[in-house]
Amino acid sequence: MRPVRALGRAARREWGPLWTAVRTALAADRLRAVPMTLAAVLLTALLQVVQNRSWGFGAVQTLGSVRAEDALWVALLRTPLSLFVPALDLPVWGALAQLLLVFGIAEICLGRWRTLLIAYVATLAGTLYARIGVAIGPDGFLGLPASDAQVVDTGPSAAVVALAVYLCHVHRAWFTGALVIVAMVAEVAVKDNLAGKEHLAAIAAALLLCAVSSHRDRRRPRRGQGLGVGAGTRSGAPPIKS
Repeated sequence: MRPVRALGRAARREWGPLWTAVRTALAADRLRAVPMTLAAVLLTALLQVVQNRSWGFGAVQTLGSVRAEDALWVALLRTPLSLFVPALDLPVWGALAQLLLVFGIAEICLGRWRTLLIAYVATLAGTLYARIGVAIGPDGFLGLPASDAQVVDTGPSAAVVALAVYLCHVHRAWFTGALVIVAMVAEVAVKDNLAGKEHLAAIAAALLLCAVSSHRDRRRPRRGQGLGVGAGTRSGAPPIKS
């Protein structure tokens, strides 16, 4: 029983704050707690239906399909929608499940706008990496073959990975965050393809955002302390009590 109890305590330390935040929000507001997530799921499902129709495939590809061979300005315009265009070679239920679970938790814990910002930054990091990787070539570190410039790059997976890492940072779920990163590195080691390396680019973007957030949080109390010290010692008199 002791190993089971120890495992339970470790799980509560790892996921307790996250679980409490999600449970509280859903208990209070139910589906109203995740309107952005529901909209993303519906949009992804709609795009899946449209792109599998002869009359809609071209439109979806024109608006949301990104390739490394595209002009940069075209790729930048298409990147926001490409996040919600399901990959043609993967089952759509996987993309929908990722959006519902990870985007839903992120919307509750981070807010919708920060969730969208992290998702877009991660997707953009993957899009830009594909261009850099093709330019480096297959013989360079994290380089890509020229044929990958023609690969259609869509789907929410890069955004999901980045959000998972960022959520683990915010809630101090260090083991889970490390597990996500190790899994993505293992993915590249086992199957060296564009998608796996874009996941690593998304993780790098998420870690950079984590570092920026931590730096900003560290500076806030220092500024407050600085103002307090200055205000209390500027005249040399003790502070006034009301």
